[in-house]
Amino acid sequence: MTSPMITIRDVRQAAEVLRGKILRTPLVYSSTFSKMTGCEVFLKLENLQQTGSFKIRGATFKVLRRRSRIGGQGVVAASAGNHAQGVAMAAAQAGLPATILMPRWASITKQEATRSYGGQVILEGESIEDGIRKAKELAEGGKTFIHPFDDEDIIAGQGTLGLEIVEELPDADTIVVPVGGGGLISGVSLAAKAHRPKIRVIGAQAAACPAAYRSFREGTPVRVQAEKSIADGISIKQVGQIPFAVMRELVDDVLQVSEEEIGDSIVTLLERKKVLAEGAGAVPLAVLLNSSLGKSCKGKVVLVISGGNVDHPLVERIIRRGLFRRGRIMRFSVCLEDAPGSLHGLLECIAREEANVLHIYHDRGGRNLPVYQSRVELELETRGPGHAVKILDQLRAAGYSVSPSRHDDAFE
Repeated sequence: MTSPMITIRDVRQAAEVLRGKILRTPLVYSSTFSKMTGCEVFLKLENLQQTGSFKIRGATFKVLRRRSRIGGQGVVAASAGNHAQGVAMAAAQAGLPATILMPRWASITKQEATRSYGGQVILEGESIEDGIRKAKELAEGGKTFIHPFDDEDIIAGQGTLGLEIVEELPDADTIVVPVGGGGLISGVSLAAKAHRPKIRVIGAQAAACPAAYRSFREGTPVRVQAEKSIADGISIKQVGQIPFAVMRELVDDVLQVSEEEIGDSIVTLLERKKVLAEGAGAVPLAVLLNSSLGKSCKGKVVLVISGGNVDHPLVERIIRRGLFRRGRIMRFSVCLEDAPGSLHGLLECIAREEANVLHIYHDRGGRNLPVYQSRVELELETRGPGHAVKILDQLRAAGYSVSPSRHDDAFE
């Protein structure tokens, strides 16, 4: 049924080894997303897993299964974040040193998290591939290399997530899984299809780095050029050979989503479910909400929220951009007579429309302003595009000359 390199027996063995050593993460029903899409939507919340992502599964199984073969120099891995943290924690729990190669652009937050789990971090190169090359060099000196996805043990460990889904929801119809190098989706498909051969397993990928999408359609691993993506955890330029052998046989489709759709899904998960997901973790919801699932969007659909390790500054930018796109935040400027009470009158008009003032900047010294006028820049929280338009209409009806902000769509 599957690639001879790895079978469902390996996944079940991984589940036994990992029992009590990782969290069994919750599978929760979402009435909100179910109403939005017309199917029964469940979220597998791996963002609540130890180290904040599913990667601890494969890393722990690899270390424990091969413990007797790992020498005193310990393990070495390459990752921008989640695999790094998973390997560092797995090694620490096994009493082994861990050396982690991270690209120079890896976030400080993820570097420090990896160090906090006991990993020695070395910044190397501009890509994960650069780190993998260096890690393999270090492995020649006695360290044990742990690949992030192109490894049977890693796939088996990640597959335990799929076992948990089908054990808890045995009649699931579709599972949507983020896909980068392919380790997670190949493991999940092995577990799910062994339990229910007719279940559909769909890969979700950022269009900025469509390696799995193109490989799936061309029937062979394809190397792609990657653009910068919010979903950095799945920005892998080429799917692994071992995962692809499983994917080609067991995965039903791989779909793409845009950066805007990923950002909107992060905001939606936060706002509607109070779930913080990183870009890769939000990609399954983006696939569900952009209607590309087609016939797969029926019955019981499980979205794998694969991780929640997102930098705080990035979260803030994503939320603000998402709210702007939805018309929930608007910006504009108004020229006022520079006289007592002018600003009070403007704010009273806004208050009558029940908008919330987030920021205000009062400029009396603008280059093109007459000396008797001032310019007020406002940022408001609204209920949506219709509310924003109504606010503008009422301001203009009250005699205010309102100018658009280049960041606001309510004027288009």
